[in-house]
Amino acid sequence: MARVLVVGAGLTGGACAALLRGAPLGRIAVWDKARGAGGRMSTSRSAQDAACTADLGAQYVTLEAERAEPRRSFYEELLSHGILKPLTAPIEGMVVKEGSCNYVAPQGISSVVKYYLKQSGADVFYEQHVTRISLRDGKWEVSRKMGPPEQFDIVILTMPVPQILQLQGDIVNNEMLPAGVLGLMVPKLRCSNVILINESQKQQLESASYSSRYALGLFYEAGTRIDVPWAAQYITDNPCIRFISIDNKKRNIESPEIGPSVVVHTTVTFGSEHLDSDPAEVQQLILSYLERIVPSLPKPASIKCQKWRYSQVTRAVPNCLGQMILHTQPLLICGGDGFTRSNFDGCIDSAMSLAEAVKSHL
Repeated sequence: MARVLVVGAGLTGGACAALLRGAPLGRIAVWDKARGAGGRMSTSRSAQDAACTADLGAQYVTLEAERAEPRRSFYEELLSHGILKPLTAPIEGMVVKEGSCNYVAPQGISSVVKYYLKQSGADVFYEQHVTRISLRDGKWEVSRKMGPPEQFDIVILTMPVPQILQLQGDIVNNEMLPAGVLGLMVPKLRCSNVILINESQKQQLESASYSSRYALGLFYEAGTRIDVPWAAQYITDNPCIRFISIDNKKRNIESPEIGPSVVVHTTVTFGSEHLDSDPAEVQQLILSYLERIVPSLPKPASIKCQKWRYSQVTRAVPNCLGQMILHTQPLLICGGDGFTRSNFDGCIDSAMSLAEAVKSHL
């Protein structure tokens, strides 16, 4: 039975692992370099109160009428288990397409990914930062920053495309080439410091691009009142702030026992301009803009500043239907929203495409 590794415990990785359950495979392992599940669908907790949470990445998911099939079943499953609920709170400046439905995750957006990881039955390991993938005796030997290398028969990469391109490897390609005038077949050995990706695939992958932004999570003590008439609002005329959410209000989980939380997303321009700035300085700058927009905001008990270097896909890998096979025997395949688009449907499309490719390979 093939041993499978999924790299990345975001939505694509989690859904792909769940879709592979029941396939004639050995154990599925999921590795992620972060401390918890979610990727860009992560939910952060207050340092003072773990019950006080904030979605620092994706805020809600949208089912678009014209793209509903075949993904509707994914929404229905999540709704039936209470993972998703309709978004009913007022969001100022939100553009609503006719026939579309928006949903929030009451337990935090990472609960969507955690649901799929649980459904998968996979062995999930965090703080596993993959650095190198090498071909060894017909298997993939996967190295990480901490811990010994492990071998797998199938490796599925679901991290942002630039991180795929950063992976190291010395892959031996046993392609047979004719040698000399006698035409004898001899193995062509190719070793390099990057994963064996042919030139056209490399160009395809390098053409993917992402926007960058910062997110702030402000966590408050129980009983704190935040008096604004909206649950969230899109800001159109600010050089720093694009979106503000009273996160517990947006998720409709206000409670006197749990403190409120506020989420701030910056503009893409601000994100790219301050991408390599000191995070403490960036945090202060965002807070100064926030104070001007919502002067009545109380002082938080704690703050988390999150840099999303790869926030949303601005240009997907071209000519790919949700995945790209980098090596066939053994199988090395990559996918994620970088091969589709940055929303729930894009990640699910890639997960379905990855799972189908793996199953057809067996």
